[in-house]
Amino acid sequence: MLRDLDSRTAAFFDLDRTLLDMNSSTLWAKHELRGGSISLRQFGRVLVWNALYHLSLIDIETAFQEAVGHYRGRFYQDLEAETRDWFARDVAHHLRPGADRALQEHRERGHQLVLLTSASAFAARAARDTWKLDDFLSNDFPTDDEDKLIGTFARPLCYGPGKVERARLWASERGVELGNCYFYSDSYTDAPMLRAVGHPRVVSPDPRLGRAARQGGWPILQW
Repeated sequence: MLRDLDSRTAAFFDLDRTLLDMNSSTLWAKHELRGGSISLRQFGRVLVWNALYHLSLIDIETAFQEAVGHYRGRFYQDLEAETRDWFARDVAHHLRPGADRALQEHRERGHQLVLLTSASAFAARAARDTWKLDDFLSNDFPTDDEDKLIGTFARPLCYGPGKVERARLWASERGVELGNCYFYSDSYTDAPMLRAVGHPRVVSPDPRLGRAARQGGWPILQW
């Protein structure tokens, strides 16, 4: 058991292919396809995007803009409720056993548990509540005066260097030093954040991140 209690240290976790054993956007696309909200062609496009994302080969802002535009005019709270039900039914059981152990170890040490993900705030909020995390940093979407999505996303995008910017702001507001923190991720797109923390942890990495981890001497975990 780990005993050095320290609430001024945070353990940041990526969501897809890190805490989860797959990409949650694929599960969401299946949910949308079953409900008739997207076509089979659109579903195929999501799968292509996910593959390119995993290989760090996608123009993420263009992909996000197209994806978010699909929800223009939807009530924020309606999408929130739908996502929460979906997460409980289709996603929560995909938590990796190693991720569950890591969360428990950091919890026992008194570290703050923070989800740091490029997923939507809807999914991130559901994950935080499901796994009793302390906080989350993710992508969110502005609304109009009627609480309807206007089809854009808040900047900076919580992706690549944007994750570092958001994490630094979060840490500075709480007196937390990133040099004392941990970050767990599978993706090369998270290399900036892995370099920003004192304790990078690489989980079942993609090929580029695997090479970077070996070069940087970062621990590689297989969950």
